[in-house]
Order: sequence, then C-alpha cells, then structure tokens
Amino acid sequence: MEIKYGLISSDSHVGLDRNAFTDRMSREKWGDKIPHLVEVTLKSGERADRWKAYAREPRGEFRGFNCPAALDNNPLRNIYPKRWADVPMRAYDPYERLEALDSDGIDAEVLFPNDVPSFYGFGDAEYELACVEAYNDALADWRAVSDRYVPLAQVPVLCDVEDAVAEVQRSAARGCRGVVMLPEPSAIVPGLKHISDAYWNPLWAACEETRMPIHIHASGGLGQSGMSVPRWGNHAQGPSHAAYTTTMSAMSSQILPNLIFSGVLDRYPGMTWVFAEQGIGNVNYAVEACDHEWERRQLWKHGMPTRPSDIVHRRSS
Repeated sequence: MEIKYGLISSDSHVGLDRNAFTDRMSREKWGDKIPHLVEVTLKSGERADRWKAYAREPRGEFRGFNCPAALDNNPLRNIYPKRWADVPMRAYDPYERLEALDSDGIDAEVLFPNDVPSFYGFGDAEYELACVEAYNDALADWRAVSDRYVPLAQVPVLCDVEDAVAEVQRSAARGCRGVVMLPEPSAIVPGLKHISDAYWNPLWAACEETRMPIHIHASGGLGQSGMSVPRWGNHAQGPSHAAYTTTMSAMSSQILPNLIFSGVLDRYPGMTWVFAEQGIGNVNYAVEACDHEWERRQLWKHGMPTRPSDIVHRRSS
C-alpha cells in the first residue's frame, strides 16, 4: 500500500450491498431467514427500507442508514437516509469508496461493521455462523479490490470455539486483517463464557498465530445490555448520541484490568488488542491502578509474574 497522504482511518465503518447475504447464503437452506432489505412503514408514517433477518420483521427505532463516507460538501453527511435508493454508493461500494478516500485525503481505512443485524441475537448457532461467513466473505472482497482496505472479520460466538477458530483462520486466508470481538460476551449473550474464561483461549491463540488483532469497538453491545448509566429520555437525537458516545471512553479502562488479571495478555504476548472509538486517556489511569494493586497485593506470588504496565507497554512500543 502506498502512503500518499500520511493519514489512515483506524475506525471507519462500511455498509454492505443489499445483496451481500442473498448472494452468498443458501436460499434452499435458509429461505426468508437470509438477511435482506424490506420496505416498512415507520410510526411517523414514512416508508423506509430495513434489514429483515431470521424471517422476523424489523423492530425498534430506525433512524436510517449510517453513511460515514459522505464528503464534507455532500448534503447527506450526518443525515441517515431511510430509503436504500438515497444511500450514496460510496457507503457500500468499494470502488466508489476509493474516490471518497482520495477526496478526504486518506490512505487507508480499517473497516468495522455497519447497518447489519446482530446475528447472535436470534440464538441459532448454525444461522449465526452462516451469516458471519457471508459477511466476512463480502468484506474480504473489499480487500481484493484494494489493499487500502483493512477489513475486520466478525467472530461467531454461539457455536463451539473450534468453529470460531476455523472462521478466524478462514477469514485471515481470505484477506481480513483483524477481528471484531464482543467486549464481555457473558453480559451480552446469556450462556456465553466471560471474556477472561479459558474457554476462549483457542480463539486468542488463533488470533496470535494469524496475526489478527482483536478489536473492541465503543460499547461493543454493553450499552444495550444495561451496563451503563441510562440516558435521559428527553434528549434530542444529537445530544442523545453525544451523551452515549462520550461515556464510551471509560470502556477500555474496564476491560483492560480483566484481561490483565486473568492472565490473558501474559499468556499470549504476541496478541494485539485494539480499543476503537474509546480514547486512550483513561487507560493510563487504569494501568497505574493495576500496578498499584499488583504491588500492594503481591500478585506475583499468585501466578501473575509480570507488572501490568510492562504487559501493556510491550504491546505499545
């Protein structure tokens, strides 16, 4: 990849073409369960296009499709179109997106998921795996268009961890350059193991072996699980979004101590973790507090031989 502008977006979001799943999943096996767009009537009376998955009608509030690739002079910037016809192609077409990168002076971008259903929410492990495979293949196709794209594969969490390992390996071979993981699986999906549990060790080992950094984005679903201070219900859309996103800066400082004191980071020194859209300011205080606890409680006597700050610094050097 040629560095022309000197700027890489480490937290970009990409939508998929409306046919991304219908073109890649078995119609014979999944039928109407395949994620696809349908036309609905909103409470406001507006007509809108929404994702339908697992043969269930779309529910909940719909502000519109997120279009992060709009240019500064594009009237669609910071507007969420409700009809697919109004979504700019640069939001979901890798060729059109290259023009947006050049217009914004960006060399490359890390691609996080956007505007797709949460496949684990239906409780069907086989279905989740099929959807994740289709999603990861669709995103890997972006990498085939240009190495300016750094696609992040989703990790199936309902299946056996061995299946998740296989999907990480498959996605890496297809061109994905990292994975997106739930920050605390057991708090988001009932029945899953805590992120510190040894159950996930094969996944961490696979990520280390394939050099696929593990990305945790903003709340990663924790906000929807109730693990945050509820927002005031009378906010307008803009202030409501601001009140939500600014609290995400504390998320990494909550996750990092779990990874340190469970020994995950020490066991897999070659594994890289990325906390996106969360800031880094609180991490310094969290690491300092971890060092304090490590020293005060003499945790080197309890199977934790490495000072927490050393664990973190050897990854950031």
